Amino acid sequence: MKKVNLLLATLSLSAAGLAGAQSLSLADGGVKLGVLTDMSGVYSEMAGPGSVKAAQMAADDFMKSHKEFAGKVSVVGVDHNNKADVASNKAAEMIDRQHVDVLLDIPTSSAALAASEVGKNKKIPVIVVSGGTTALTNEKCNKYTFHYAYDNYMLANGTGTTVTKKGGSSWYIIYPNYAFGQDLNRQMTAAINENGGKVVGSDATPFPNTDFSSYLLKVQAAKPKIFGTMQAGNDLVNVVKQYNEFGLKKQGIGLSTGLLGEQEISALGQDAFAGAIATVPWFWNLDARSRVWALQYKKLYGKLPTYMQAGVYSASMTYLNAVARAKSDSGEAVVKALEGYKFNDFFARNAMIRPQDHRVILDVYTVQVKPKSAAKEEQDYFQRLQTIPAAKAFTPLAESKCKM
Repeated sequence: MKKVNLLLATLSLSAAGLAGAQSLSLADGGVKLGVLTDMSGVYSEMAGPGSVKAAQMAADDFMKSHKEFAGKVSVVGVDHNNKADVASNKAAEMIDRQHVDVLLDIPTSSAALAASEVGKNKKIPVIVVSGGTTALTNEKCNKYTFHYAYDNYMLANGTGTTVTKKGGSSWYIIYPNYAFGQDLNRQMTAAINENGGKVVGSDATPFPNTDFSSYLLKVQAAKPKIFGTMQAGNDLVNVVKQYNEFGLKKQGIGLSTGLLGEQEISALGQDAFAGAIATVPWFWNLDARSRVWALQYKKLYGKLPTYMQAGVYSASMTYLNAVARAKSDSGEAVVKALEGYKFNDFFARNAMIRPQDHRVILDVYTVQVKPKSAAKEEQDYFQRLQTIPAAKAFTPLAESKCKM
């Protein structure tokens, strides 16, 4: 009788395990993460191949901790050349031909908006990490698009407010003339005005661009307290290099950046940016949790990650955990599992995915670039000035234009 009972118990457990395995419903038998990014252009250092590597690291880590997904998660990286039409075509190809289940990263706001539209039409989740326009969770929001890491409201709310309150009462702004720059210029101007400051000049610049001398001459003539550059990536490197060559800092014109990451500082040198204030969602030596993950990334890939690459890892893991909860990679099921989800990881603190507009809110940080002499280790770039709580960092729902 004992042997019979033991046999029945074993069969019962086997049946339960089989039922659990069968309850996992994955199209094509697996989950494929599609990283749509800039592989060789102006944003390739902040995102690019490093973002593809971050997604692969997340896939590997996820499979180690979820045995039922072992061998079932893969990653594909595709270059969108920072062009909206290319992004639209590539997004469709990735979904239709490569059978990706989610689109991730997508620097360049015009490209992100184009990919978002494709995702909506094909009912595939799109998680934008590196594109900044607030339109993604406002007038251009849709059920399948999520905005991760940062956006232009966050950048302006943090930096514009902080710098103006610290005495930056007059600004001259230059911005790249496409969706990201246009939106960030509006957001930054609003934050400056709301805090008692004034924008004395504002110019749109070609994107991408290498020569900013004509704009810097206008800044020099206007003599504002703050020169605000809304460029990013290689364009920002060129702007700041020329800002220093023109001697604007020595003339008492302070530097403030709209979007600043580790890669620009590394490219030009820490002292070139010393004193500049920015707002970031993360940096590698923020605390012990951040440091542990960043050093694991460096061990695998040879370089410390940017915050966009760290954001891609976090977004990939958040997506995969949603697939695990839903036991499905169908767009509809995953969206439902993501909406309202609260989480904390090494990157996103006190995070929640707002169901109303799919903005991922998280704590963010206003930072100031240290001089090289104050750095205690490699790429010790930032002094934290303040932490902006998740609930205050992003566009209030009362101001949202999102209608899903």
